[in-house]
Amino acid sequence: MISDLLERVFKLQQHNTTIKTEVLAGLTTFTAMSYILVVNPSILGLSGMPIEGLITVTALAACVGTLLMAMMTNYPIALAPGMGLNAFFAFTICMGREIPWEAALGIVFWNGILFVLLSVTGIRTKIADAIPAALKIGVQCGIGLFITFIGLKNAGLIVANPATFVTLGDLSQPATLLALFGIIFTVVLVIKKVNGGILYSIVALTLIGTLIPTESGTLTATPEAVVGLPEPISDTWFAMDIRYPIENFAQTWDLIFALMFVNMFDTIGTLIGVSRRANLLNKEGKLPQMGSAMTADATASVAGAALGTSPVTSYVESAAGASVGGRTGLTAVVVAVCFILSLFLTPLMKVIPLMATTPALVIVGVLMMESIRQLDFDDFGGLATASVALMAMPLTFSISEGIALGFITYVGIMLGSGKYRQVSMLTYALAAIFLLRYVFDLK
Repeated sequence: MISDLLERVFKLQQHNTTIKTEVLAGLTTFTAMSYILVVNPSILGLSGMPIEGLITVTALAACVGTLLMAMMTNYPIALAPGMGLNAFFAFTICMGREIPWEAALGIVFWNGILFVLLSVTGIRTKIADAIPAALKIGVQCGIGLFITFIGLKNAGLIVANPATFVTLGDLSQPATLLALFGIIFTVVLVIKKVNGGILYSIVALTLIGTLIPTESGTLTATPEAVVGLPEPISDTWFAMDIRYPIENFAQTWDLIFALMFVNMFDTIGTLIGVSRRANLLNKEGKLPQMGSAMTADATASVAGAALGTSPVTSYVESAAGASVGGRTGLTAVVVAVCFILSLFLTPLMKVIPLMATTPALVIVGVLMMESIRQLDFDDFGGLATASVALMAMPLTFSISEGIALGFITYVGIMLGSGKYRQVSMLTYALAAIFLLRYVFDLK
C-alpha cells in the first residue's frame, strides 16, 4: 500500500508524525512561499531574460530543489530561487556589470559547482568559521534593505531625484498608493501570523487592480484563461554560457564568490532555524545531516542554472510547515507537487501587476533585517563593519560592493585597533583582493 511505502521511505512513525500531518504541513509551506512564482519572474525579467516561461522555470527549479532535499536528507525543507540572490542576479550582475543573462546563468552554474565541492569536502565549515559574525549579519541585513529598496522603487514609492538622488514618489498615483496600502496590509497579516499572508496580499492587490483604470484598460489586465498549459522554457533551458566566467575570470570571480558567500550563510541560517522549529537538531544543537542538506542546496543551484534561474536555496517559510507538525521529507514532496500543479494557473499569474509584488519584497526585506538583533552593539568595530556592509548595498545598488566594502572595513578596523591576531588569513586575503580590485579598477 501507499501508506506502507511512505512509512518505509520517510520513517513517519520514527519522527512521530502521520501522512495527514505531513500533507497539511506541505500545503502550509507552499502557501507561505508560493509568492516566489510571481516575484521571481518579475525580478529576473528586469535582467533582460525572456519573460515567457519564467514562471515555469521558477516552479520547476523549486520542485527539483525541494525533491533533492527530501530524498537526500528526509527534512521538511522546501527550496526555490532565493530572494536577494535573484536581485543580485538581475541588478548587480546583469544591470550593474552589464553581463548578458546567459553569462550570468554561467556564473550561477559555477557558483553551484563550487558550493557542491565545498559542501562535500567540508571546507564550507572552515570558511563559515573564518568570516566575522558582524560581517555575516551586516550582509544579511544589507540584502534585506536592498530588496526593500527594490520593492519601493518598483512601486514608484521611491523615485530618482537629480538633487538628492532619491525622493518620495507621487502618492497621488493610484498604483503607488495601492502599493503602500498593500505593504501595511501585509504587515498586519504577518503580525497576526496568517500563513500565506504575502500571497493573500498579492491576490488582494491584483483584484483591486481590476478596478483601477489606466490608458490601456485597467491596472490588472484581464487573463486570457483561468487555467492553461505551462509555458515552454526553450529560451532558457541550458542557455547558460559556462565559458564566459572562465574566459573573463578577472571580471567575474568576485561575483561568483559573492553568490557563494550569500548563498552559504543564508542556507546555514535557514537550515538551523527551520530544523530547530521541527525539533531536528541533536543534543549538541547541530543538524545531523548538515553536509547532505548543503549539498542538496548547492546541487539545486546547478539544476536551476540549467533551467534558467538565479540560485536556488532553502526557504525560511519552511518553518510554517514545521510549526504545524511537518517533520519529514514527505512535507517537502507535497510542496514540490504543489509547485507543479500551480503551473496550470499560469494565465492568472501572468496578469499580476508589478505593483502587487511590492509588499512581498518589502516584507521579505524586513524579515531579513531581524538578524540585526544578534549584533553586539557593545563591539563598536563590529557595529561599524556591519553598518558599512548593510548601508552600502542599497546605496550602491550592489550586493557584491557591500560585501567587498565590509571586508575592507573590518580588516582596517582590526589592524588599526591592534586586534590583527583575531582576523583569519582568509579574511585578510579577501580584503586585500577586494582592495586591489578597487585600486586598479579591476571590474
